[in-house]
This record gives sequence, C-alpha cells and structure tokens, in this order.
Amino acid sequence: MVTAADIARARKVAGQVEDPELPPITIADLGVLRGIESDGSTDGLIAHITPTYSGCPANLVIALAVESALREAGFARVRVETDLAPPWSSDDVTEAGRIKLKAMGIAPPAAPGASETPVCPRCDAANVAEISRFGATACKALWRCNACLEPFEAFKRL
Repeated sequence: MVTAADIARARKVAGQVEDPELPPITIADLGVLRGIESDGSTDGLIAHITPTYSGCPANLVIALAVESALREAGFARVRVETDLAPPWSSDDVTEAGRIKLKAMGIAPPAAPGASETPVCPRCDAANVAEISRFGATACKALWRCNACLEPFEAFKRL
C-alpha cells in the first residue's frame, strides 16, 4: 500500500526534476509539479504536472523525466498526468524559484499586485524597455536595462 511517507518521498524526488529549458530551476520551483497521489492500487503513483503554457515544447520531456526519476527512486508503477486546469500562473513560482531565476540573469515574474514591468536582474534598475514580447521561450520576453544597457529575459506575468 502507498503510504503518506511514500507520497512525500515521491514528491521530493519529482520536485527535484529540473526544467529542461531553465536548469537549475526545478519543476517544484516553477510550480509545475502539482502533486503526487496513489492511483488506488497497492503500489501505483500518479504525478500531476501543469505546464507553464499548454503548447510548451518541454511538456513531454518533463513528464518523461518525472517518470524516470520516480522509477529510479524505486517506484515501479508511475503515471504522469498533465493537468491543464487550473492553469499554471506565474504566481505559482516559489520564492526559491524567483531567486534562482534572478541569479541566472532572468527577471522573475512580477509578484501579485506589483507592476508588470520587470526590474533588471543584474543591477536592479527599474528603468527598462521591452525589446520583444517573446524571448527564447514563449513564457519569457526580451528586455533591455536603460541603466546598465544589458539585455535580459523576463518571465512574463501570467
């Protein structure tokens, strides 16, 4: 029987899977990992993930990585389900995730109720200009800091 301790351990294991587009950010940091539960059998688990957007090309890679990590941790029967409701929100990014994004030179998404204009992750200046609404991935935009003149990506507020 799957115990609460098994589920907690599985959540920890799955939560350590890195986002393939943003290593070393984990899927737990991004709020993509929604939960782990028993499948109702004696030894099966279901991992629930929600992509940052439904067309994200990393969805399959993340699902396979979660399944692989759980199997390597000794969970033999694993299923990963992609849940689109409720949709992912930039509010789901944890504080640890925001810190890691900034350390990578990516402005984290604006906090709820804050201005959607990012702050430069390099010099913390608020005097920035959007260069392109789309960056390397659809969940980021390209900005330039008018203080230090460095370009940077910013996670969009969704």
